[in-house]
Amino acid sequence: MSKTSTVPKVKQKLDKKDLTISILFLLPAILICVVFIIYPVFDTFSLSFCKWNGMFGAVKERVGMENYYKIVTDKMFWNAMLNSFYFMIGGFVILMPLAFGLALLVTSKIKGTSFFRTCYFLPCMLGTTAVALMWTFMLNPNFGVFHAIENLLGIDMAIPDVLTVKTLNVWIVILVNEWMYAGYNMLIFAAGLVAIPEDLNEAAALDGATGWQRIRYITLPLMKNSFKVFSILCITGCLKVFDIIWAMTRGGPNDISSTPSIMLYSQGFSYKLFGRSSAYGVILLVLGIVLSLVTNRIFREDKDLAM
Repeated sequence: MSKTSTVPKVKQKLDKKDLTISILFLLPAILICVVFIIYPVFDTFSLSFCKWNGMFGAVKERVGMENYYKIVTDKMFWNAMLNSFYFMIGGFVILMPLAFGLALLVTSKIKGTSFFRTCYFLPCMLGTTAVALMWTFMLNPNFGVFHAIENLLGIDMAIPDVLTVKTLNVWIVILVNEWMYAGYNMLIFAAGLVAIPEDLNEAAALDGATGWQRIRYITLPLMKNSFKVFSILCITGCLKVFDIIWAMTRGGPNDISSTPSIMLYSQGFSYKLFGRSSAYGVILLVLGIVLSLVTNRIFREDKDLAM
């Protein structure tokens, strides 16, 4: 006959000394968060309703919603948003399958996975500017890799400067971006793959499931969190993409390859319209939060849906 023992619940109270010590340890992080994150966000939101040239001591003239109105009625803004949308398409159509395939490769039981893992992650370690300049020189029609191939084969043909062709230059930068960050996102998917119990795949193999069936019915459902992390990083990263496209095209020619972040920079530091630049920042922040919440809702677990 088994006896059930009841364990009394003990409420632990935090004394004033421990509470003070805890607050003191947290205070530096809280101050850094307030000074460098929370305050700039609210200051940017307030500045977005003003007209200011960025000079210290200059009057900040309140203009209401004028900055937002001029942004949404500007064709260049929508062109920049379209370019960011192209980046999202490239991220989900090209980068996600590529990174997932590389993760399957480096987590398999074949030889040399450590070597492949290092090779795939190496472009991400080079730095954005270095990668952008490398590909810019390679794509140069006068002395780039295509010009060298043309000379090697003895072909005489006009090689276009692809970084000056509308829409094409954006997709060239997107492909370079996917090449650079494939290794980084490979690690996200690899972390999800190694967390799946091997017993599930072994049991499925014994039941006659093929490799594709194991990926479809076991791997993909159990990697929902990895795909959620990738999706949020991809969406927010595409909204604020700046460095790679600035280093390769500088948003040109004639702003046809600009993104919202480039417009934010140019409005503030080129045209001294810091109020409008702040409005760009607020729009990107709101879009990033909304799209992240939508993505988080799409990838909710079944237990969350039942609550």
